[in-house]
Amino acid sequence: MVKQYATAAGLDASTFGAHFLRAGYITTAAEREADPARIMDQSGHRDTRTEVGYVRRANAFKEHAGSGFL
Repeated sequence: MVKQYATAAGLDASTFGAHFLRAGYITTAAEREADPARIMDQSGHRDTRTEVGYVRRANAFKEHAGSGFL
């Protein structure tokens, strides 16, 4: 369904999918400092290592030493 709508919008459907939406949700929730247990409840992840992987990516540039350069 995601690919169908991406195609209809004139986008390259090969770059979109269910994982894309799930990853975006988890990353955004982590960036907004949502409770990790709540994120896992909603994403369906059972292993905290999976969820932590998204959180690390979301916070990669938070308080980064080079943030003033941008």
